[in-house]
Amino acid sequence: MMPSPDAARALNADLHSHSRVSDGVLAPAEVARRAASQGVRLFALTDHDEVAGLSEARAAAFAAGMAFVPGVEISVSWGGETIHVLGLRVDFACEALIAGLARTRAGRDARAREMGEALARAGVPGAYEGALRYAGNPALVSRTHFARFIVAQGRCADVREVFRHYLSEGRPGFVPHRWAALGDALAWIRAAGGTAVLAHPGRYRLGDNALHALIGEFRDGGGEAIEVVCGSHARQQYRRFAEIALEFGLRASRGSDFHGPDEGHVELGRLPPLPAPLVPVWADWPEAAQAVARTAAGGRTLASA
Repeated sequence: MMPSPDAARALNADLHSHSRVSDGVLAPAEVARRAASQGVRLFALTDHDEVAGLSEARAAAFAAGMAFVPGVEISVSWGGETIHVLGLRVDFACEALIAGLARTRAGRDARAREMGEALARAGVPGAYEGALRYAGNPALVSRTHFARFIVAQGRCADVREVFRHYLSEGRPGFVPHRWAALGDALAWIRAAGGTAVLAHPGRYRLGDNALHALIGEFRDGGGEAIEVVCGSHARQQYRRFAEIALEFGLRASRGSDFHGPDEGHVELGRLPPLPAPLVPVWADWPEAAQAVARTAAGGRTLASA
């Protein structure tokens, strides 16, 4: 039996997190166990362009009594920006998805080497080799790994400062990369039987017209939801993207975008619930019905944030 709309919105769902398989700090099982310890009842691991950690995370989630959603976060190039699309409830053995993600990952190492050379010219030697030491998966070296190395060198106080000074567009260590096309990413998610969610729309450097064009193209290509309540959004943005979800007839999602205990703005499961009258992306998922039933049986686990 599907939960009521109020019960679905109140569910402590966290559908956006990362492990060492991409640019997170913890192993997939550790992320799942941490989510359960924070009261999460419906959990997704969504590593960047990779599904290798999902089996481990699923086993740990089930052992902790938590409903699990297999996911991935696909990097997309659109309008000169890097956009992220979450695929939730994907069949991570799907050949079309696996092949598409492999193509998206191709070229990351060459880009990382270019970043290392650019940072060396800016007075930060050894950055490529240093970033590799922070990468659980050498095939997925990212700007975050470079940022952790630079923080460890004492050049910046935290990862956000590194991005501002070295790794964002126009800064000395930035190297652009051409990711997947939006239509391709949506097709891979559909082929894997998944649900496409536009991740953290408030992060993109797009004016209102371009943002609406992106969301319209995403919806028309088969996208079903956008992140409304997420770790990258300020509280005032919750209302804005709730209105946009309603305007475009999209469902809403919720996720911390967790990378590690000392990184980011929000802990796993510590976001406020989705506001009414939004329809959660998980409203008719059997995993959500299971999680709501477990929550009712075990007491209140709604995030207190």
